[in-house]
Amino acid sequence: MSRPSSAVLRHVVVAAVAAALAVSAAVTVRVPPSRAADPTPSGTRPTVAADGTGIYRTVQAAIDAVPAGNPTRQVITIKAGHYREVVTVPANKPYLTLQGIGSGPSSVVIVNNHSAGTHGTSGSATAFVYGHDFVATNLTIANDFDENSATSGHQAVALNLDADRAVLTDVRLLGDQDTFLVNDSARAYLERCYVEGTVDFVFGGGTAVFDNCTIHEKRSTGGPITAASTAAGKTYGIMFYRSTITGTADNVTQLGRPWRPDAQVLYRECTLGATIRTALPWTDMSGNAWRNARFLEYRNTGPGAGQHSNRPQLSDSQAADYTPQRYLAGSDGWNPM
Repeated sequence: MSRPSSAVLRHVVVAAVAAALAVSAAVTVRVPPSRAADPTPSGTRPTVAADGTGIYRTVQAAIDAVPAGNPTRQVITIKAGHYREVVTVPANKPYLTLQGIGSGPSSVVIVNNHSAGTHGTSGSATAFVYGHDFVATNLTIANDFDENSATSGHQAVALNLDADRAVLTDVRLLGDQDTFLVNDSARAYLERCYVEGTVDFVFGGGTAVFDNCTIHEKRSTGGPITAASTAAGKTYGIMFYRSTITGTADNVTQLGRPWRPDAQVLYRECTLGATIRTALPWTDMSGNAWRNARFLEYRNTGPGAGQHSNRPQLSDSQAADYTPQRYLAGSDGWNPM
């Protein structure tokens, strides 16, 4: 067998080197730039920590660092602690997740104390969320303004939600009057959440489903839980599904009142505590008669439940059109359940 010429050998060596370089370049491309820049092992350093052990000390600083127009989900982890600040998720930052990494929702608290007296009702919120597909989990959003300290402007919002397709899981929303505002453009799914307040503490014209949540009236003199302002052309407003309604005192709490004439609210398969006014669980508001609103119940149980002329009920056949999935589907078929 004849030996290859030196020209052939040079060609083989050059080809081999080129192939090795190509492999090396391909491997280099696969290394995530963030890992190369940050030697901290993934998952061990929170994004936000008030004690300085995170990348940022405030939740807002972490949100500000997310690029505008991000096309994929950005997860901001938040270490246990109290964060006294006002947080805004702008409309140009969708797919944002705020994830508490404490032992439970009460371990991570985002709180402020603005009120309607100085900021207007909608402007008083601790958190403003505009970016669609927002997610919050395992944390608390609170407004600790004390309504008893003011002669006017008692409203003090914890969460002002203007984001479509928002999901809140294991979240606490705490306030007095007007705790949670669900704006017209919002659809929200809340699972295993806790919401408390005194008057109209779930309100607005958006669509929200509370699944397996606890809703608590904390004032001993009671008040209405909801103040929906659902537009006449919108079939679905606020729904409490398999949730529990509790209160500080018995027979003092109303299921809701109509902020706008066509308000739509449904309590479906809920456990209604003794705090509910069984004889008249709905009430009028600002000239809007509750009987003209779309207030409904279906298969509720508990000491606060009942069926009579002041408690409109869905029939079994109607109930098929009033499921959580129907509430949330919209025109895009969204189903977060």
